[in-house]
Amino acid sequence: MATFLYEIGRMSFRRRHFVALIWVALLTLAGVGAASAPTAGNSSFSIPGTEAQKAFDLLEQRFPGTSADGATARVVFKAPSGEKMTDPGNKATVQETVEQLADGSEVVRVTDPYEAKAVSKDGTVAYAQVSYKVSGMELEDSSRDALEDSAQDARKAGLTVEIGGDALQTVPHTGTTEIIGIAVAAVVLVITFGSLVSAGLPLLTALVGVGIGVSSITALASALDLGSTTSTLAMMIGLAVGIDYALFIVSRYRAELAEGRDREEAAGRAVGTAGSAVVFAGLTVVIALVGLSVVNIPMLTKMGVAAAATVAIAVLIALTMIPALLGYAGRRVKPAGEKGKLLGRARTQDKQAKPNLGTRWASFVVRRPVAVLLFGVVGLGAAAVPAASLELGLPDDGSQPTSTTQRRAYDLLSEGFGPGFNGPLMVVVDAKGSDDPKAAFTAVGDEIKGLKDVVTVTPPAPNKAGDTATITVIPGSKPSSVATEDLVHSIRGKGAGIKAESDANVLVTGQTAMNIDVSEKLNDALIPYLVLVVGLAFLLLIVVFRSILVPLKAALGFLLSVMAALGAVVAVFQWGWLADLMGVEQTGPVMSMMPIFMVGVVFGLAMDYEVFLVTRMREAYVHGEKAGQAVVTGFRHGARVVTAAAVIMMAVFAGFIGSSESMVKMIGFGLAIAVFFDAFVVRMAIVPAVLALLGRKAWWLPGWLDRALPNVDVEGEALRSRSGRGDQDKELVRA
Repeated sequence: MATFLYEIGRMSFRRRHFVALIWVALLTLAGVGAASAPTAGNSSFSIPGTEAQKAFDLLEQRFPGTSADGATARVVFKAPSGEKMTDPGNKATVQETVEQLADGSEVVRVTDPYEAKAVSKDGTVAYAQVSYKVSGMELEDSSRDALEDSAQDARKAGLTVEIGGDALQTVPHTGTTEIIGIAVAAVVLVITFGSLVSAGLPLLTALVGVGIGVSSITALASALDLGSTTSTLAMMIGLAVGIDYALFIVSRYRAELAEGRDREEAAGRAVGTAGSAVVFAGLTVVIALVGLSVVNIPMLTKMGVAAAATVAIAVLIALTMIPALLGYAGRRVKPAGEKGKLLGRARTQDKQAKPNLGTRWASFVVRRPVAVLLFGVVGLGAAAVPAASLELGLPDDGSQPTSTTQRRAYDLLSEGFGPGFNGPLMVVVDAKGSDDPKAAFTAVGDEIKGLKDVVTVTPPAPNKAGDTATITVIPGSKPSSVATEDLVHSIRGKGAGIKAESDANVLVTGQTAMNIDVSEKLNDALIPYLVLVVGLAFLLLIVVFRSILVPLKAALGFLLSVMAALGAVVAVFQWGWLADLMGVEQTGPVMSMMPIFMVGVVFGLAMDYEVFLVTRMREAYVHGEKAGQAVVTGFRHGARVVTAAAVIMMAVFAGFIGSSESMVKMIGFGLAIAVFFDAFVVRMAIVPAVLALLGRKAWWLPGWLDRALPNVDVEGEALRSRSGRGDQDKELVRA
C-alpha cells in the first residue's frame, strides 16, 4: 500500500492543477445541487419491529384519513391572574382562535377546549389540540406561521398563550461557538507549524471536504429523507477528521523535507507513510459509523452512513489535495524544526539537540510504567462512576430551554393537568378476531383503570368497522420518568391476558411509548454492535500492526475512555454538574442513542490516534530499535502532532455545545470529553506504559498468522528500500 500511495502523492504533486480542478468542480457541483434542492426538515421517524410502530401502522389501516403520524400542536391558554378560562371574554377569545386554526389547508381537525373538556379543574388553563395531515417534516411554513399568528392574536386579548408539539420543530442552529472551535483549531495549527501557510492547508482541505459532504447531504436530503441532524453530525465529524488527517500528512511532509529530500519526493513519501495511517484510521471510523445500521433504526443508519461518506471524502482529500496544495505552496512550507517569519527563524543547533516534550514524557513513562498505568486506569475509573446511574430517554418539550414556547407550553400543561398530561399513552385494541369487540374494548379500559400511576382513561373510540378502538391513558408521572415506563410495560402485560380471554390484541403507542421502545431497542443492540465494530476493527488493526496484543490493548483502552466519557455526560446532563457552564437548562435522562452512538464514533476516533502514534513506534521497531526505545521514538515524532490533532478535534466538537438542539449539544460535549480522555490519558499514558511493560511481546504474532496476513506496509519499508535510493537521495541533496 505504501508504494501505491507514494505514487498517488507524487502524481498529485506533479499534476496539482488537474487535482485541484477536480476537487473545486466537485465542490461546485455539490453546492449547486444543495442550492437547487427542495428544503428538507426533520427526518421521519420509524422504528421497525417495535410495538409502538406496529400500532401506528395498524392505525393507518383501520383509521384511514386520520393521519396517525401527522404533526400535532397544543395551543395552551392561561387566564390572567384572578380570572378563569370559563369567563365569557376569555372563552370567546379561545373559540375565535379555534376557528382561525381550523382554516388551515393542512389542518385535519382542531378540538374545542370547552367541548373536549380540556379545561383544568381550577379553570385557569385550557388547551386546543391541532392535528395536521402531514408530518412535522412535511409541514409548510405557512401552516407554522398561521399557528403562531393565531396565538399572537390571543395574546393581544390578554391571555398567556404558548404552543407545544412537533408542529414547530425547526432546524437546530449551532451558534457562534462552532466558529470559535474552528478558530481554536487555526491557532493550534499555527503554533504547531509556526507558519500561516502550513496551518492553512489542513483548514482549507477540511472545509472543502465538509463543504462537499454537507452540500451533498443537503442536495439528497429530500429524496433520501435525511434530517437536519444528519448534516450536523457529518459537519462535526468531517471537520474534526479532515483537519487531523491533513495535519498528519503535512507534518510528515515537513519531516521528510528535514531529512533532505526534494519536495516531490517528500510529498510522495508523506502520503506513502502517513497516508497509509490515514487510510486505516479512516477505515476504522467508517466501520464504526456504517455499523450503526445494525441497530435497525433508519434515522440512525442514515446519520451513520452520511457521516461515514464525509469521512471517506476527508481521506481522499488528504491523499490527493494536500500534496497538490503542497506543490502550490512550494518553499513557503518549511522543513520540520524550521519556523517561518511568523514565529521566528530556524532553531539553533543546541535547541535541536534538546529532547522535545514528547521524548521526555515517553522516557518518563518507560521508566515508571506501573505508576503511570495505575494512575491512568484509576483516574478513568473514577470518571466512569456516574455512568452506573445512567438513565436513558429521548428528548421532549420538557428538555427544551425555558425560553422556548414549547417548554413554556409543557410547563403550563403540567401546572394545569399534571405532569403525565404531556405524555399521553395511546392504547390500540385490535378486536378483529374477537367474538364481542365492544366487550373487549370495555375490558381493556377497566383493566387499565386499575393500574398504578393512571390518572385518566378515556372511553374507547372505535373505528367505523367497529373492530378496532383507541383508548387514551394519562399517566400520573412525566413522560421521561421510570414510573411511566413501568406503566407502559404493565399495560402490555395485561394485554397478554386479554388476548387469551377475548382474542383481542392490545398495543401501546404514542410518542412516549415510542421513546421507551427506542431506548430498549438501542440497549438490546449495544452488545451486538460493540462486538461487530470492535471485532472488525480488531482484525483490521492486526493487519496494520502485525500484532495480537497491540490491537487488544487498543480495544480495552477504548472501553475505558468511552465509559469515562459516559460518566461525564451523566454528571453534566443528568446530575447537573457544570450545567450552567454548558448551557444545560434542563437536566434529565441521557439521550437513549448516546451510548451506542458514542461507542461507534469514539471507537473510530480513538483508533485514529492509536494508528498514528503506534505506527511510528512500529516503524522504529521494524527498523531495528529496541521495544522501549521504539516507544520513545514514536513519541518524539508523533506526540506533538497527535496532541495538536486531539486539541483541534476537541475544539471542533466543543463548538457544537452551543447548539440549540439538546441532542447536538450532548453529542458535542460527549465526543469532546471522550477525545480528551482517549488522547491524553489512554493513548498518551496508558498505551506507552503497557507497551513498555510488554516489551518485545507487544509485537508478537504467530508465524502462521504472519504468513496468512497481507503485508500492507504501513511503516513504508518498501519505500525505504526502493531501489536503494533512500539514503543516496538524501546524501546527494545535502551535498
